[in-house]
Amino acid sequence: MQASIPSIVGQMIVFFLFVFITMKYIWPPITKALEERRTKIAEGLAAAEKGARSLQDASLKSEEALKEARVQAQDILAAANKQAAQLVEQAKGTAQAEAERIVARAHEEVQREVAHAREELRKQVGELAVAGAAKILKREIDTKAHADVLNELAAKI
Repeated sequence: MQASIPSIVGQMIVFFLFVFITMKYIWPPITKALEERRTKIAEGLAAAEKGARSLQDASLKSEEALKEARVQAQDILAAANKQAAQLVEQAKGTAQAEAERIVARAHEEVQREVAHAREELRKQVGELAVAGAAKILKREIDTKAHADVLNELAAKI
């Protein structure tokens, strides 16, 4: 048994030497690598969470912008409809004024035509009266000499 005790003691010394060398030279780089890996994973998770929040914020902002655009489009459409209605009313007013002006011109034209027709009728009646008087008197009346008589006769008619 004595041979086994020194062997066990030797094995213990070698084991402690192995543990010491491992703890001194091998374990620190491994823990450092593990710590770096854990830090990278934590940064990646934080970046993913930040990206998710940014995506959510961007989504909310885009929805708000879309709502504002719809409201603005409705406002523009309402303003355009209002302006169109104003233009229609203005066109109606202009058309009404133009129609009244055309009717007034037509009335004036009718008045001129009626006056002209009356004047022509008076002249014709005067000529007929002179012709009738000439036949009655069996002589021809000089129309130039008796223009005053014809004008008076035409004015009475």
